[in-house]
Amino acid sequence: MAKLYYSISEVADMLELKQYVLRYWETEFPNIKPDKNRAGNRVYKEKDIENFKLVQKLLHEKKFTIKGARQYLKDLKKSSTQQKPTKTTNNKSNLSDLNTLKKVKLGLTDLLTTIQKYK
Repeated sequence: MAKLYYSISEVADMLELKQYVLRYWETEFPNIKPDKNRAGNRVYKEKDIENFKLVQKLLHEKKFTIKGARQYLKDLKKSSTQQKPTKTTNNKSNLSDLNTLKKVKLGLTDLLTTIQKYK
C-alpha cells in the first residue's frame, strides 16, 4: 500500500533530484503546493509527486524552459477545463450529428438504388 505522505528527501530520492530543486520548482510552478506537517516540514501527496514528474519530463526530456513549462501546464489546465461540455451544447451537438447521419443514410440509400439499376 502506498503512503499518504512523503518527505522531501523521499521524493528527491524517487526522482533522483536534489531537495533544493524541488523547493525551487515549488516557487516556479503554482500547481505544486505541498502541505506542511505540525513541525513545518513539507509533506507531499501522490498528486504532488505526479506534478514533479511532469515538470521533470518537460524540463529534462523535452528541454522546455521554466517559463515554457509553466505556460504549457497553464494551457494544459485550461484545455482540460474547457473540454467539459454543457448539457445544452451536448444536446444540440447530438441533434446535429443525428441529422447528418440521416442525410448520409439517405445518400447511401440513393447510391445503392442507382447501383442496383445497372446490375
